[in-house]
Amino acid sequence: MAARIPPLEPPYEAETQELLESLMPRGTGHPPLALFRMFARKPDLVRSMMPWGGYELGRGISVPHREREIVILRVCARCRCEYEWGVHATLAAPHAGLTEAEIAATASPDLEPWSPRDRLLVRLVDALHDRSDVPDDRWAEAAAAWSPEQLLDLILLTGWYHAISFAANAARVPLEPWAARFTSVLPGKGATPGDS
Repeated sequence: MAARIPPLEPPYEAETQELLESLMPRGTGHPPLALFRMFARKPDLVRSMMPWGGYELGRGISVPHREREIVILRVCARCRCEYEWGVHATLAAPHAGLTEAEIAATASPDLEPWSPRDRLLVRLVDALHDRSDVPDDRWAEAAAAWSPEQLLDLILLTGWYHAISFAANAARVPLEPWAARFTSVLPGKGATPGDS
């Protein structure tokens, strides 16, 4: 599928190169992500997004790294955003301590591999995705597991990755060749949660 908003291609202007380098995590060994190269078409947008994205990726968020990655992967899977799910499944989730089975489970209706706390986290994301709200009984469970400040972070993290998923999906950002695919973790045609 052709990109609707094609990512910039090298050679980049000096300002664009600097911007792209500031977005990429150190040590990945990968060129700038297609998503970043697409956003780089509008540098002011990128500069505005960077503080919030940096916050959500751990420079202030009150939620542990592992739980943050579960949320990100689940949101991306529920939005059927194979692009962002694959990038996080490959680069971030293993460093957060998620096993291959747990990574696969974020893109599956199966909640079997999850601990009770992780299962609650997945259900919280699913409720926000499905209803843009959290039922009272699920909220009570979540409030017993996370502080009010952590719940705010979880809600806004879910919303942030909805926005990222919307952008990647609608713009048809091309998949990174090295990133995981839904079909690599799921049988059949890559059914994602919510398909059941």
